[in-house]
Amino acid sequence: MAKITFKGNPINTSGDLPAVGSNAPDFVLTTDSLEDVGLARYKGKKKILNIVPSLDTGVCAARARRVDKDVASHDDVVCLTVSDDLPFASSRFCKAEGVSNVITLSELRDREFGSAYGVRIVDGPLAGLLSRAVVVLDENNTVVYTEQVPEIAQEPDYDAALKAVS
Repeated sequence: MAKITFKGNPINTSGDLPAVGSNAPDFVLTTDSLEDVGLARYKGKKKILNIVPSLDTGVCAARARRVDKDVASHDDVVCLTVSDDLPFASSRFCKAEGVSNVITLSELRDREFGSAYGVRIVDGPLAGLLSRAVVVLDENNTVVYTEQVPEIAQEPDYDAALKAVS
């Protein structure tokens, strides 16, 4: 269980991020076209799992725009932004913000992702949502980098995540 904070107040997650060197847990998440996908959809690509409570926050929005620009020049990398947002809301956000290189995925139908990746917030005002974290996978779905931000309003180290896929 990770101990993080929300506006300085302690909250906890359901577990810990997958260990570097381990095989990433597969998942079933829903795209903005309401299709359920798992890791096999992105076979052969390096993956940045950009995990957020909601795109409807300033930190998440800034993060999505930054990652969108950073991955645009990497043909072998896919950025998957995972949240509990409805696919319709994520799609509207991306269109409004000009985000086109990020794939938004939702726990709409299957909520196992948060538990499998240890990022479900279990207490406090955001209980039930996902914490802010990054998990980077190589083309074989081996975990090569993780970061659980200690304060939910804090942005992760984008440069370290991008370095992990280089």
